[in-house]
Amino acid sequence: MTTDPHRGLGPRGEPSGCSGLGPRGEPSRRSGPNLLADCSSCFGLCCVALPFAASADFAVDKAAGEPCENLLNDFRCGIHPSLRTSGFAGCTVYDCFGAGQQVSQVTYGGSDWRAAPETSAEMFRVFPIVRQLHELLFYLEQVLTMAPAATVHDAVRRALRVTRGMAGGSPTTILELDLPAHRAAVDVLLRRGSGLVRSGYRTGPENVIGNAGSVKKRARKGSAAGDLARADLIGADLAGADLRAADLRGSYLIGANLRAADLRLADLIGADLRAADLRGADLSTSLFLTQFQVNAGRGDEGTQLPPGLTRPGHWSS
Repeated sequence: MTTDPHRGLGPRGEPSGCSGLGPRGEPSRRSGPNLLADCSSCFGLCCVALPFAASADFAVDKAAGEPCENLLNDFRCGIHPSLRTSGFAGCTVYDCFGAGQQVSQVTYGGSDWRAAPETSAEMFRVFPIVRQLHELLFYLEQVLTMAPAATVHDAVRRALRVTRGMAGGSPTTILELDLPAHRAAVDVLLRRGSGLVRSGYRTGPENVIGNAGSVKKRARKGSAAGDLARADLIGADLAGADLRAADLRGSYLIGANLRAADLRLADLIGADLRAADLRGADLSTSLFLTQFQVNAGRGDEGTQLPPGLTRPGHWSS
């Protein structure tokens, strides 16, 4: 598996079953069970199909299509309780949005790659495509919970039907998809939904407490107020920052100090939060935040997360 963040239409997460708006008009989340990873119904696809390189996240190199040395015959992980201490912290961050069980049990009808080795190469190519489609389903479903984005809901429902159809197709049809074109079309809807939700709120990096100058210097040249999309904020000191409703899509927040920062309604799709300090931060209504991103950061009991996202076991208390 790879720890590279997905830029633009980023990482993963698990929404809850609620819908509508919260008490302050913020969007809440929902999801179908197919978007929640069920490793017990998967053939260890992330442990085989995806490559990784020896690094701080992985103890060894592994090529795509090569089973991880820790994968057992029953498709379980032999070192699951000690992944982080064994040099496989990257495994504790990754999630497939339920693509693993979809490909294992639906696309291939429960026939695993060991029992039917002639399907293995194809299955390993299909899995990452379905994973991306399930990721898009997560984001689209979240837009439907956003009342201020009602004007795009019909288009979002159509996109959901199309995306579900793609994910439920045969291996041949899945491999023939023009996925970049579909992602681009979905991204238009996600941007419109995000913009409608955030438009009624104050957005400004000028409101960052004590850090306005540094944020503006590190942000993309020419960014408008509140627009920090794809900004280089690696290691930035944003402790206590007011980043409500800011556009942080695809921003680089690796190792950033976001302790006690206010990120309510901030668009975090694709933001790289690896090793970001999220202790005491308010992410309770952040848009498009995923479990993948949460797992990659460092938080504590004071970190406020949206409904449906869980506090990682490796976070400090």
